[in-house]
Amino acid sequence: MLLTSACTINGSTPMTSTSSVAATTGTDAEGRTLPPVFNQFSDIPIPERSEMDTKQSLIFGNQQWWTGRLVFSSPYSAGGLFDFFMSEMPKFGWQEITVVRSKISILTFRQGNRIATIQIDGDSSSEIEFTVSPAAVAQER
Repeated sequence: MLLTSACTINGSTPMTSTSSVAATTGTDAEGRTLPPVFNQFSDIPIPERSEMDTKQSLIFGNQQWWTGRLVFSSPYSAGGLFDFFMSEMPKFGWQEITVVRSKISILTFRQGNRIATIQIDGDSSSEIEFTVSPAAVAQER
């Protein structure tokens, strides 16, 4: 198992952005193996043991050129996930634009011409809504 994150949740084992699973086939931008359901998201960190909500997710494209809304649950606290994304997103080439840490936290990042907005809601376990879309292009008037 490859461990790269230093985030620790309430003194428990470190939260990592991927895990080795026997049936995995993809890797992320850092070369770590991704669980099959998250294979197409190699440009964002996914907390280990996360589970995708396929009914609420709507994704177009694949690998580093996807856009849409990825919804997943994680067994970690909202505070731990906030720290995780603040630490891991820059490692994937994302630059912080703005963050709001509260009961429902919102983090916004930019990578080239793409914007990622992460909404984290929950207490002891959390739901994450991860939206990636093209950045708006300023038009001349």
